[in-house]
Amino acid sequence: MPTLKAILIDDELNSLQNLQFKIHEYCPTVKVVAQTQNPEEAIRLIQQNKPDVIFLDIEMPRMSGFKMLEQIPEIDFEVIFITAYNHYAINAIRISAFDYLVKPVAIEDLQQTVERLAGFTLKKTRERADILKKNLANPKSQEDPIAIPTNDGLEFIQINQIMRIESSSNYSKIILLNGRHMLVTRQLKDFEELLQDYKFYRVHHSHLINLNYITKYVRGDGGQITLRNGDVIDVSRRKKDVFLKLIGG
Repeated sequence: MPTLKAILIDDELNSLQNLQFKIHEYCPTVKVVAQTQNPEEAIRLIQQNKPDVIFLDIEMPRMSGFKMLEQIPEIDFEVIFITAYNHYAINAIRISAFDYLVKPVAIEDLQQTVERLAGFTLKKTRERADILKKNLANPKSQEDPIAIPTNDGLEFIQINQIMRIESSSNYSKIILLNGRHMLVTRQLKDFEELLQDYKFYRVHHSHLINLNYITKYVRGDGGQITLRNGDVIDVSRRKKDVFLKLIGG
């Protein structure tokens, strides 16, 4: 694997030094070419060093990590966001297909992130940054786009175009409103976490559905639902009560 040039950006000196140490000790494929506590200086360092990846703190007092990205005309590098805690932005970051690390950065999390980075060849960072900005400005809307990993890289789809997602071993099959099917290398539980605030519910261990597209529910042990495209999906017995509350039944 080729060495990746990295720039570290964090207004907290201790965090910056800690991350630099862990990358040096545990991620031999990453070379830190610059680091800074100043987001304005970071923009200059990025233009000067042409990094493959930046590790970017979200919460900086003078200029947030998101604002800093807006100041860069051409984003031709990968971004790993760093945050001090899990908060509202994390889901938006994941839906935009960016990676993130929570402080204090765990060595195992860092190594896994670097491994994923090595296999990510189609960056489309600017498009994902635009999606992230939109999702942060208008959170929890089904009109938000989501970045879907494909064999070629990423495809951007509005959440309201997803009718349901079905588990297929370590893959997931996405059924879109227009009838198209997509097989993606992401487990159903990942989509369940990503879409739980967007009116999706996992009615069965194999099925995650968009509640907006239910046309019929037939009561039974767990019951069955019919979706707009005619698909009939079983509701598991243990999911029934929560499902009925969600649909007002």
